[in-house]
Amino acid sequence: MAPAGVRKAFFKQVKFLERDLHHPSLHAKKYDEARDLWQARVNRDWRFYFHIIGDTYLIRDIIPHPK
Repeated sequence: MAPAGVRKAFFKQVKFLERDLHHPSLHAKKYDEARDLWQARVNRDWRFYFHIIGDTYLIRDIIPHPK
């Protein structure tokens, strides 16, 4: 489970995602074309991964960003 500060930042970022996939703080990008998997930023050190199915975002994982 992610630390409390990361969880708080994640929920803030999800609100941006709901409004605009291209919000500047998300840095959202297609991560894996073959699996149609997207990546977005929680903060400098954490990322979340999701699928876009129609008009729904399906969150798959929240993990530390490998450096």
